[in-house]
Amino acid sequence: MSSLDPNDLQAIWLTLKLASVTTLSLLLIATPLAWWLAHSRHWYKGLVSALVALPLVLPPTVLGFYLLLLLGPQGVVGHITQSLHLGTLPFTFAGLVVGSVLFSLPFAVQPIQNAFESIGRRPLEVAATLRASAWDRFVTVALPLARPGFFTAIILAFAHTVGEFGVVLMLGGNIDGETRVLSVAIYNHVEGMEYGAAHILAGGMVLFSFVVLLGLYFAGGRSSRIMR
Repeated sequence: MSSLDPNDLQAIWLTLKLASVTTLSLLLIATPLAWWLAHSRHWYKGLVSALVALPLVLPPTVLGFYLLLLLGPQGVVGHITQSLHLGTLPFTFAGLVVGSVLFSLPFAVQPIQNAFESIGRRPLEVAATLRASAWDRFVTVALPLARPGFFTAIILAFAHTVGEFGVVLMLGGNIDGETRVLSVAIYNHVEGMEYGAAHILAGGMVLFSFVVLLGLYFAGGRSSRIMR
């Protein structure tokens, strides 16, 4: 029976690390963006919403290809990072984080935006009458009431990052210990006809996905009961 080798264990660790860093980065980016989308009335709100949701319909390899050009030595961002003596981002862990954040952005923004919109204006207006500042209203009223949306966003962003393939392969390649994540490791095993190891890794991802969905369903049902 096939077993996992040290490279597989390293790929699992790298995947969990990438998913954790990506999820934390997404929370920092998605929270203000979701708040703005939930309350903005600007004409370009639709344009921003479409850009945020674009990874939902865009093939991952297309996104990875253009990020590779943008972040590479000849790209705009690549020129900036090289001028700052930071090198280039493709085929590095930092590059994987950038690609993962952009690819998973809608999975973090949309649940949080929906949670903010479901609050309505009444609780914030009541807090304002009590002389709470805009920041106090956001921290003490909006964030606690939007907690189910944040919970969903964290789970979806983490799980979506774990399952990435096209973006990470295009942008990170297949460098052992640097950019070889779990999905790429499975691909390597299948390509090498090492189906035993591929079964172990793929089966683990199926179980992980099932647990994620189960958690979302239970959390959704609990949130509905609390809202009642």
